[in-house]
Amino acid sequence: MIIALNNKCNLLMPEFESYQKELTSLNFKSSKLILCPTSSYLPLYNLDNIDLGSQNVSKDEMGAHTGEIAASQLASLNVRYCIVGHSERRQELSESAKDINLKIKNLLAKNIVPILCVGETKEQRETNNTEQVIAEQVKIAVTDLTEEEKSKIIVAYEPIWSIGTGLIPTIAEIDNVLLLIKEIFPQSKTLYGGSANDENIEYLKTSKLIDGYLLGGLSLKIKKLQRFIDKIEN
Repeated sequence: MIIALNNKCNLLMPEFESYQKELTSLNFKSSKLILCPTSSYLPLYNLDNIDLGSQNVSKDEMGAHTGEIAASQLASLNVRYCIVGHSERRQELSESAKDINLKIKNLLAKNIVPILCVGETKEQRETNNTEQVIAEQVKIAVTDLTEEEKSKIIVAYEPIWSIGTGLIPTIAEIDNVLLLIKEIFPQSKTLYGGSANDENIEYLKTSKLIDGYLLGGLSLKIKKLQRFIDKIEN
């Protein structure tokens, strides 16, 4: 199982240093963990048991792009994974599908694995447009990519209405979306995100299509994260 830890915009530097020490105490056997800290903490990464990921990358390469971080800069920090298309960036920063496509291309050019986030709003779900929305998000994101390039992308399904609410779709609803994604990405891993936690993981793990999880709030709670991992692996 892949477990990606999205810290979002959390932790002060001393807190992050303590958090990293706590992560070294995690006990896991078969899972692959990916840590995606705030960008300013990427150079502080010093873990041997967890891979490094970024929460964002620029759609442009290095140059006059104030405040951005280029794929080549991430590569120089030994970043191996990068989240793209998270709903918070789509909504709060008006990140377009075309931007996401450019970001994916930049990451692949530097051998960084994109973790592409897709998901529907509550309104889109209630009007039965989930599959249409997901299909459109995915297809635009992979425009002009080869089948080999597509196979390198990890796709994370995060229902926007579920993030931080404690509500999750049924397994049937999750599997319907993941089946759609796997039709486009037959060789790719599919993650689930959106209020996944140590209490509902027993239910979520009954899905045969979930290859891992993208965790937000839970990523910061080491004891609960350990219970989450234990329930996945046992």
